[in-house]
Amino acid sequence: MIYREFQGLKISALGFGTMRLPVLGGDYGKIDEKAAAAMFDYAIRSGVNYFDTAWGYHDGAAETAVGNILSAYPRDSYFLATKFPGYDLSNMGKAEEIFEKQLQKCRTDHFDFYLFHNVCEMNIDAYLDEKYGTFDYLME
Repeated sequence: MIYREFQGLKISALGFGTMRLPVLGGDYGKIDEKAAAAMFDYAIRSGVNYFDTAWGYHDGAAETAVGNILSAYPRDSYFLATKFPGYDLSNMGKAEEIFEKQLQKCRTDHFDFYLFHNVCEMNIDAYLDEKYGTFDYLME
């Protein structure tokens, strides 16, 4: 595996995204966790240590599956990224509530990387609008 140094961290150049995990019965919201766990295990044994998920992946089920699967591994053996779902403007003003729920779903006490999801001309002003406090909360 090729690794890159980033702020003193050794991160695999190949990451594992969770937008399209195996599903049960063709239902995007029902992840086949046994099949996904085998994929995660193969990736980890092959040196992958960066995993990326998001609030909306698999109709909200991806973060929970990722938490269930990665809980079998020491927390210091991988890096976990998720995202604030700013693509849905109704989430603005809910950064703390969503972040805390994401920690629970992912069964972790921290994220190594937390991203603004789908920043574009539709939502950039809301991301930065002080009345929502999204930027300020996440910077804190």
